[in-house]
Amino acid sequence: MDMREQITGALGIAPCTDPKQLPALTLAYLGDTIYDLYARTYLSFTADARVHDLHVMSNRLVCAKGQAEAFFRIQPCLDEEEEAAFRRGRNAHSATVPKNADVREYRIATGLEALLGYLYCLGRDDRIGELMRIALGKDA
Repeated sequence: MDMREQITGALGIAPCTDPKQLPALTLAYLGDTIYDLYARTYLSFTADARVHDLHVMSNRLVCAKGQAEAFFRIQPCLDEEEEAAFRRGRNAHSATVPKNADVREYRIATGLEALLGYLYCLGRDDRIGELMRIALGKDA
């Protein structure tokens, strides 16, 4: 049972089986949480630091600049379907851009999040793990 099935089962709702039916920004919304969970888990188990310091470190990873850098690490590994999911998120128009983010980096970060949300909806936990290891610099 993949993570999506566990969560939707616990909530008593049907899982999304076709992420192409969801808006790109909804996929990015899901993907943001996935990216954050992987980054915080990685830091929690590898950094010998106080919680405040973990928070500061995670903020560097889970921001538009950090996510754009992570995308460029995984980009060579993506197949056509994954690239399409990324482009869909990158090209989606959000109503706002955070004040501390460069627009280009923000769009790339949104694309990465949409890709992760897309893979999550497909139940591709294995692929998410592969990409996140590379994104976080563990499988360069």
